[in-house]
Amino acid sequence: MGARTTAREAALQMLFAIDATGNDTDQAISDFWRELPGDAEGREYADQLVRGVRADATKLDERIRAASQNWRLERMARIDRNALRLGAYELLTRTDVPRAVVLDEAVELAKRFGGEESSKFVNGVLDRIADDLGRLDTDKG
Repeated sequence: MGARTTAREAALQMLFAIDATGNDTDQAISDFWRELPGDAEGREYADQLVRGVRADATKLDERIRAASQNWRLERMARIDRNALRLGAYELLTRTDVPRAVVLDEAVELAKRFGGEESSKFVNGVLDRIADDLGRLDTDKG
């Protein structure tokens, strides 16, 4: 697994913990790395993702709500909701990461940690968000 893939996985776990406990972002990051020292190479990217998602949570949640027809954010599975936040954040702010990579990575996280239908749901919602943002870059990078 690459450093960014590992970083996204760590970020998802931290976001899940914050969502579940309501802990402060910095505390959750500190607690996570203390318990799971992990790959130092991806650590900075993971921390950036978590801080960015938390800072832009309202804007991200609005995008997710608009793209997820018939699904209330509060009713989504915690893994799905946070995989969507992570993917939406990268689509919005990381134009250096191709659309296909963001979607593929989020779908893989949903497959690994979510329920049976999570990957399809995450793919569909993020695809709509990417379209809404005009992210047409489809090459893998």
